[in-house]
Amino acid sequence: MTSRLTPLAGPDDHIQGPRDAPVTLVEYGDYECPYCGMAHPIVKAVQRRLGDQLRFVFRHFPLTAMHPHAEPAAEMAEAAGVHGKFWAMHDILYTHQNALEDEDLISYAAHLGVDPRWAASELQHHAYAERVRAHFLSGVRSGVNGTPTFFINGVRHDGPWDEPSLLKALMSAAHATARR
Repeated sequence: MTSRLTPLAGPDDHIQGPRDAPVTLVEYGDYECPYCGMAHPIVKAVQRRLGDQLRFVFRHFPLTAMHPHAEPAAEMAEAAGVHGKFWAMHDILYTHQNALEDEDLISYAAHLGVDPRWAASELQHHAYAERVRAHFLSGVRSGVNGTPTFFINGVRHDGPWDEPSLLKALMSAAHATARR
């Protein structure tokens, strides 16, 4: 049985690309997961290849039992998002996956122009924990059990996610959308 995305991508999500793109790729990811780290440049590559044909959505799915820094990293991405810096923080976190201590996260925020005292306070008080948890629970409802997990136009992509395979699946979805 194919898993379906619940809820579908909407205005509360972090989105890159046009909202009316024919293909939506949703990733449930964990900033400390090495496989997500490998998928990050692949997603960037397919975004470049597909341009305005693709809308990309990222949702947090921190696997805290294996990755103790994943949840604070997700919370810091959300904090940066308050300042319009979600995607910049997202990229920094994947680029520096091996440096996700609280001090590192606060340093990344400062690098992006976010007040480090504010960032430290938000992190200490877990100001965005509920949002991260909501992403996680939507993943559970959608059948996510590991990271990265991708959904293409609301249907879980259970195939390989190397660049040629993911690009082929996305282009297939774009053609199916165009035929409707």
